[in-house]
Parts: sequence; C-alpha cells; structure tokens
Amino acid sequence: MPFDDFLKKEGNPKDMRIVVAMSGGVDSSVSACLMKEAGYDVVGITLQLYDYGQVAQKKGACCAGQDIYDAAQVASKIDIPHYVFNYEDKFKKGVMDDFADTYLKGATPVPCIRCNQTVKFKDLLNAAKDLNADALVTGHYVQWAQNHGRSELHRGADPKKDQSYFLFTTNQEQLDFLRFPLGHMSKDETRAIAKRFDLKVSDKPDSMDICFVPDGNYAALVAKLRPGALDKGEIVHIDGRVLGQHEGIIGFTVGQRKGIGIGGDTGGGEPLYVIRLNAQTKQVIVGPKEALAKKEILLNDVNWLGENRGAFEGQVKYRSYHEPLSASIELYEKNCAKVIFNEPQYGVSPGQACVFYDGTRMLGGGWITLDQDADV
Repeated sequence: MPFDDFLKKEGNPKDMRIVVAMSGGVDSSVSACLMKEAGYDVVGITLQLYDYGQVAQKKGACCAGQDIYDAAQVASKIDIPHYVFNYEDKFKKGVMDDFADTYLKGATPVPCIRCNQTVKFKDLLNAAKDLNADALVTGHYVQWAQNHGRSELHRGADPKKDQSYFLFTTNQEQLDFLRFPLGHMSKDETRAIAKRFDLKVSDKPDSMDICFVPDGNYAALVAKLRPGALDKGEIVHIDGRVLGQHEGIIGFTVGQRKGIGIGGDTGGGEPLYVIRLNAQTKQVIVGPKEALAKKEILLNDVNWLGENRGAFEGQVKYRSYHEPLSASIELYEKNCAKVIFNEPQYGVSPGQACVFYDGTRMLGGGWITLDQDADV
C-alpha cells in the first residue's frame, strides 16, 4: 500500500502523528522505521507488562528487559521519541488473572487475544490518543482496508504469518484508529527491510512462548496465581470407569492424547484423548477420538465487525494455526452465536476463540463456551 494512502486521510505526513507499539522485535521495529521513512511524526511506546526478572534468562521471550532495550535502541537510531509505560497492574488484571481463572474453569485460554483486547487496543490506544496521534501502528501481519468508508480487517497476505485470529476482539472504533503496515509482506520481506535499515534486531528470533510463562510450565504459574489450583482428582473414562488419578485439571486440555498419565491398555485397544474437563468434580474425562467430534459449537462474548447480523455462510478458525473451515454462523442477541461445521471437528476446546471470515475479511468472532454456559 502506498504510504501516501496509508492513513486514507488528506494532509502532509509530517503533520500527522503516528504512535508505534514497539515490542523490541523485528516487526514493530520495521513498522516504526517505515513510518519514519514515509515522513510521519513518529512516537514509539513500549509496554512493561510484568516482572522482567522472571524471564531474564529465557531467550526469545517477548516483552523482556532486553526487548525494552532493543526498542529504545531502534528509536534512538531513527531519532524518534520513545516512552516506556508501566502497565503491570493492567496486564495482571486483564490477562494473567483471566489466564489462571480460565484454566480453573476447565477451559484453555488464549492470553495473546486478551492482551490485544485489553492492554494494547484499549489502554495503549487511549494513550496514543492522549498524545494527539492520528493512528496507532502495530507490527501485526493483518491488512487494513476501507470499503465505502468503512474500515475492514483482512488476513495477512502470508498465510503462515497471518495474525487476524488474535485480533478478533477489535471493535469498529479501534479499527478506524489502527494501521498495520506489514500485512502485505512476508516475514522474509520484513527482515530484508530491517537489514536495509541496519537494525540489530533484523535476525532476532520470533517469540514462540506466552510471554509471562517463559518456561512453558502453565500449571506452575496458575498454581502460583491461584493457590490450591493443583487439587487432585480422578481420570474417568466416558463409560464411567475410573482409570487413575491426576494432579490437577489445569495440566490438561481438550484433545490432549499424550501425557494423560494412565498408561496401559485402558481404552479397549484404542488411544485415549481428553474429551472434557469437569471443574466442579475435578475430573478429567477421557475417551476415544470419535468422542471428540463436534458438529456445532456455541460462542459467548461475540464481537461482530460485519454490516448485518443474523445467519450466514462463511469460514471459521477455532485454532490460530488452522486454515479457515466452511461453516454456518448464526448470530443471536446478547452477543452469542452458534457455529455449525460442514464437517465434524475434533479437539474443539472451551476457552479458545472461534473467528469468522468472509474470504480474506475477518468479521469478528467469539469465545468457545462450555455448553452449560451458553446463553442462546
């Protein structure tokens, strides 16, 4: 997209202020460099989200102390103001506490979506407006477009890097203010631009872990945030047989096959999977793969970016790494929805997001809910 059309707004770029969310990684660094090169008045902001001493030894963990330093170095190199905002309390309440509570309910959270929904596209966006910015720019691989004056969000051009799934909670007002300059690029192209700007972060690896769980031990973190979370319970076959004991349901997720901890041939010769988690009885329910099949699912807290509500045929993703699947979507009042898959799906987990698409356009989505919590 030509940068003179980037904001879809008349005026000289030097008279337009752009706040760039700078995480210290290559994507946000390149975004800042491109905005500066295009002539905009650029301000960089980095968020301090938690106690970085806990992740100082974890290579590749995002938002760590090294990342703040890297962001500051890039800002200095391209001569833009750079601020670090301490959002530790906001992050704990909006992301980490939700992460722990979702696991305790027997569901599987997606903290990166909660972070975008709360800290980044709420608190940071408001901070950008307080700085009189015309737009908040991030390094997400999604494409922003306008259609008849309405802002739309489309999948990134590179399917392997598309991040639209993680932005389904973005509302229309936020989308009007957000811009994503990397959406039409591949990661290789982004790194090539970083090298052109001679950025030290050009070869910095992508962060693969949840930033506040540097060692990947989710159960230990939940137990720390919620003492007593590691209550023992039974592993029960769907036919009622008790097969063993577990050390806490927070160590399991729907669709899990390995590491269940029952051993032996207890499934009649078939491998066993986690079918569901019962937080009230502290039971892990297991069974054969066919017991995982879901023809339809229910969603709560639906965010809708389309023009009309109701029923429609489209595509959905219920895992970030999946390709969109054909499905029927029925939207209801109270921000609820039902998704009917064309083909049964396996391993659909409460707590995850289900995101709607019409071709490349992202239309919103909702949170997969336990059947008894549905409000449709």
